[in-house]
Amino acid sequence: MELRHLRYFCAVVDWRGFNRAAQALHVSQSSISEQIHNLEEEIGVRLFNRTQSRVTLTPAGEIFLEESRKVVAGADRAVDLAQRTMRGEIGSLSIGFLIWGTGAFFPGIIREFRRLHSGVRLSLLELPSLAQSEALLNGSMDIGFLRPLESPYDRQLQSEVLYTDPLVVVLPVDHPLARKKPLPLHLLADENFVVCERAVSPSLFDKIAVLCAQAGFSPRITQTSNLLSVVLTMVQAGEGVTLIPSSLRHIRFTDLAFCPPTNSGGVELVMAWSPDRIGAVQKAFLDFMRSKRKFIRSSLKIE
Repeated sequence: MELRHLRYFCAVVDWRGFNRAAQALHVSQSSISEQIHNLEEEIGVRLFNRTQSRVTLTPAGEIFLEESRKVVAGADRAVDLAQRTMRGEIGSLSIGFLIWGTGAFFPGIIREFRRLHSGVRLSLLELPSLAQSEALLNGSMDIGFLRPLESPYDRQLQSEVLYTDPLVVVLPVDHPLARKKPLPLHLLADENFVVCERAVSPSLFDKIAVLCAQAGFSPRITQTSNLLSVVLTMVQAGEGVTLIPSSLRHIRFTDLAFCPPTNSGGVELVMAWSPDRIGAVQKAFLDFMRSKRKFIRSSLKIE
């Protein structure tokens, strides 16, 4: 017994006759009749009462029809699921993100991908860049949003730059330099700095050092933290100043001033993945993100 036998059988019932079923399936009536005859012979049961005026189901045919529809529907569903899986519409995806880098765009992007790919189960992990790189390499994460890959991960993983985020100076709102926009960084030479720990964000830590060096001084770092909220709280309390990616200005902290520096410079946010584990779902997400580059840059007001 083959699936086409069941399809032909159901078609004869649905179209109330061999001739109309043959027309609907674009095959000859003799082919339909032959397949139904072979089916009845194979199972040893007469499925139809045949008269010159009409064709009706036997009691055995009624029961066989009910189960045949289940088999045909199951086969159709299996084909649909296989095709949707191949297109990346079904599956699971683990995404890492960097709270210091993804800014305001990330929630909206995830919501839209969920809407377009409702069959994909998403799990989100907030991890620093180095932890994301390790997770991508060992397969516990599929896609990462992080700072540029450090060695040796830059040779083992693939990545694409989503955007370069300019840094802004953050000071207490009552600081004497708070109204100076743009702010020459050399004016901060005597200030205490509160920054993110280098182990958490080496790209940001190093970029702050580079910009200060270009301005003629080395930053006097007196406090560090692995949490953005803690860094900003300490600036708010007057413990020092800092520089953060401009896309993070959306974070609601009162009594803070955000001043673009005269020195141009920023940190990149990249999208990274393992080339050894690129499946249909991962590819669908990467293509989706590539289509959103212009929207992300616009939403973050990055030129």
